[in-house]
Amino acid sequence: MSGLKYLVGYPEHVLVQVQKVIDQGKLGEVLLRKYGDKHDVRTDKALYDYVLDLKARHMRNADAIHKVVFDGKLKVIQHALGTHTAISRVQGGKLKAKREIRVASLFKEAPPEFLKMIVVHELAHLKEKAHDKAFYQLCTHMEPEYHQYEFDLRLYLTNLALSGAA
Repeated sequence: MSGLKYLVGYPEHVLVQVQKVIDQGKLGEVLLRKYGDKHDVRTDKALYDYVLDLKARHMRNADAIHKVVFDGKLKVIQHALGTHTAISRVQGGKLKAKREIRVASLFKEAPPEFLKMIVVHELAHLKEKAHDKAFYQLCTHMEPEYHQYEFDLRLYLTNLALSGAA
């Protein structure tokens, strides 16, 4: 089961089930049946609007976001599907932070549930820096199916890797 690098840390019985589906050649078919839709978020402007809409619904009091873009340089290999950064600049006598969210370009073609999962993940970092209990509670507050989408995204990445696309 060495081909399951995106599923490291999951229990053995889960890995065995996934390997069985892969061996039957049905992983892509299973994912397509469950996540066959495409989203309309194709441009940086559309992504910015999408992120701000989610932020307005769930995190009105969080810091402002100044830039949101799809980033072709973020690679799955480096385990970075999205990033949240605060770029600090001195303006006059004050230190100003501009917040950016970058989402890997592969999400332009991914199912809408996976785009939402990664955006929710990056938005949660506005309030919670570490991947701890409070962070994941915030993620599931914004998207109740967060953990299922994260697992299925890992299956999606596994399928892309097996097909040579990732």
